[in-house]
Amino acid sequence: MKITFLGHASILLEFDGQTLLVDPFITGNEKAAGIIDVNALHPDYILVTHAHQDHILDVESIAEKTGATVIANYEIATHFGNKGLQTHPMNHGGRWKFDFGTVLYTNAIHTSSFPDGSYGGQPGGFVISTEHKNVYIAGDTALTMDMKLIPLSAKLDIAILPIGDNFTMGVDDAIIASDFVECNTVLGYHYDTFGYIEINHKEAIEKFSKAGKDLNLLGIGESMTI
Repeated sequence: MKITFLGHASILLEFDGQTLLVDPFITGNEKAAGIIDVNALHPDYILVTHAHQDHILDVESIAEKTGATVIANYEIATHFGNKGLQTHPMNHGGRWKFDFGTVLYTNAIHTSSFPDGSYGGQPGGFVISTEHKNVYIAGDTALTMDMKLIPLSAKLDIAILPIGDNFTMGVDDAIIASDFVECNTVLGYHYDTFGYIEINHKEAIEKFSKAGKDLNLLGIGESMTI
């Protein structure tokens, strides 16, 4: 499985001929300008954790162009379905078997509203279980005891966790989260996009290392393989 960081909380997963795009916020991210060509993205599915603009900005344009199916909570799926997009609604604790594997919609502690202030349902995360790899994408969330339930569903190969603090958990809580989900390989995201969530990269990596964990901080457009 190839994982590419597209900036902020945007992730591209490629495996077995399938492409999954998570929370596309690219055209509005100045740090991604000139690095990521949104028109070059051709996902089969777009997964959305919650309705904030920095997670849904490019959903509609990409889905219209590619015909990708939007996987999200009921409210977000309904919102995009009303715009004529293909959607698959989910809610907390629900699983669905897609052609690429199984998705579990997990709890997250955050808020969720569309840019116009309308209700975006409750935020969540995803456990994606494929034939070969299992990935947890936490979404925007605080540290929560619910994370301890995730190892009951899948033995994770990687946990993708927010580490920017202020709006989500920070580095210290993300280390605890990796304990809760029983995964020592972490990809950090939701950091550095703007002032409130800037982090010290060296310090973050050292903290994870001292805890016996591997924190991966990819540059925008960079990839890793698991």
